[in-house]
Amino acid sequence: MENKVLADIFYEIADFLDIEPTKSSKFEIMAYKKAGLTIETLQEPIEDIYKKYGKKGLMSLPGIGSGLADKIEEFIKTGKIKKYNEFKKKYPIDLRQLTNIEGIGARKAILLYKKLGIRNIADLKRSIEQNKISKLQNFGPKSQDSIKRSIELLEKSKGRILLGVALPLAEQIVEQLKKSNLTDKIEISGSIRRMRETIGDIDILAVSNQSKKLMDFFSELNDVENIIVKGETKTTVWLKAGISCDLRVVKNKSFASALQYFTGNKEHNINIREIAISKNLKLNEYGLFDNKNKFIYCSNENDIYEKLGMQYMPPEMREDRGEIKLAQSHKIPKLVELKDLKGDLHVHTDDSDGENSLEEMAAAAQNNKLEYIAITNHTKSLKIANGLDEKRFSNLFERIDKLNQKIQESANKLILLKSAEVDILKNGTLDLDKKTLDQMDCVIGAVHSYFKMEKNEMTSRIIKAIESSNINILAHPTGRLINERPGYLLDIEKIFEACEKNNVILEINSFPNRLDLNDTNILLASKYNVMFSIDTDSHRAEHLKFLKYGTGTARRGWLAKEKIINSKSLDQLKQIFKK
Repeated sequence: MENKVLADIFYEIADFLDIEPTKSSKFEIMAYKKAGLTIETLQEPIEDIYKKYGKKGLMSLPGIGSGLADKIEEFIKTGKIKKYNEFKKKYPIDLRQLTNIEGIGARKAILLYKKLGIRNIADLKRSIEQNKISKLQNFGPKSQDSIKRSIELLEKSKGRILLGVALPLAEQIVEQLKKSNLTDKIEISGSIRRMRETIGDIDILAVSNQSKKLMDFFSELNDVENIIVKGETKTTVWLKAGISCDLRVVKNKSFASALQYFTGNKEHNINIREIAISKNLKLNEYGLFDNKNKFIYCSNENDIYEKLGMQYMPPEMREDRGEIKLAQSHKIPKLVELKDLKGDLHVHTDDSDGENSLEEMAAAAQNNKLEYIAITNHTKSLKIANGLDEKRFSNLFERIDKLNQKIQESANKLILLKSAEVDILKNGTLDLDKKTLDQMDCVIGAVHSYFKMEKNEMTSRIIKAIESSNINILAHPTGRLINERPGYLLDIEKIFEACEKNNVILEINSFPNRLDLNDTNILLASKYNVMFSIDTDSHRAEHLKFLKYGTGTARRGWLAKEKIINSKSLDQLKQIFKK
């Protein structure tokens, strides 16, 4: 999949343009960033769109005009973009890598290159060790310490890509392998099947009576950059997206046990094998065997767990966090499923920083079979996101009323809710007056500034907003961006306690680089009498599909649909908000 590679190039061109500002560069920068976001979050390869529909197909994508379509076409045909190569020749640095470090923008990266010859993170680390950065103007000791912590975070996640990148890629590969007619069964396994927020490699399991042909076909896919190892039962390739992919072929009778073995994490599997041994059985990737090494046929994973005296455990739970004891006592909850969700309570339009109009987002929601969505544009203090003031919200609400009436007249079920993603200001107050807030069906509160406040200050700030009686949902509660920015310092349990006391819902933000709350915080929050909302934070129509990532995260946190407010009907939802 070329999407990630091309998106990164567009982001980097935007950064280079920021280094050399001109009268038109402000608009160019925004155009490249928007196009990068469009390409990065496509759920199909951009080269496939081009093959089917040509340049016109590219121009039908949000934020991509004729000039950017030419750049994409150039990349698809040649693997290069002339404009990008010219910048790289002038500034021979790994700009994307450096600007992933919190506190380093494009201009600071160039300053570091000019003053200290820093081209990449290795150079940056050496300069920190030699205490050189703290002595530079516009940096200082605090900035150097912040950069050091950010490097540590980046290295901790090195080699892992977002679930939102890995899952569509794995699904695409599986779909191509199915179309080859060389497989009888095929499934994604490993950490993707467990819906982990970041993925170290892709694992695919198949049954085939034409194993050699299947491996040849797999090795020659367009997504493959290099073959690492190739055999008839296992082939490992390195994909252009920057991740390895394993394809294993097993016998049909072993498929269930292999899927179980290659799905659970290491600790889960060790404990399951020990339980098998305690019952005079043996379990491995080849099958379940009795004490005389006789094969015991299992048609699926459920059979395996049942023969071990356990209830089936959904893949997302198999992390050795107490799920085995629950399974032994047959108390595994019925987890929320994507089909349970009736709405999305965090959706942006082009009135603030979204890509699509109110009407386009409504049409997309209908296409996704949603019954309601909340229009949650940013508020006035967030100028970078074109936040709305009270007057603009009043106008927007009039448009929502008119569109709702039009939709109802067409006999469609969708209802648009009046809402906003209201900024929680530094002092804990909200960024809109109460008169405007009272016009809304629901209010989302969110922190977008002053991330480096002390722990007690940040906790008090958020609790003040929770206790204001003016917000219904706390959006992306920890503020983290996966692989980019840690969450702000706060006493998370005090936040949960405040939400319980004030009937404020905790959001599970489905955007792939957020997934906030994460699974461990969901498990922690479940000790409190709180509800959750699985939302996409959509900034364009296609983002509504991100609900599957939030649902996966909720399942990793063991949540049943009863705890998810947007699994409720609209009437039930309104009753929850009245509280």
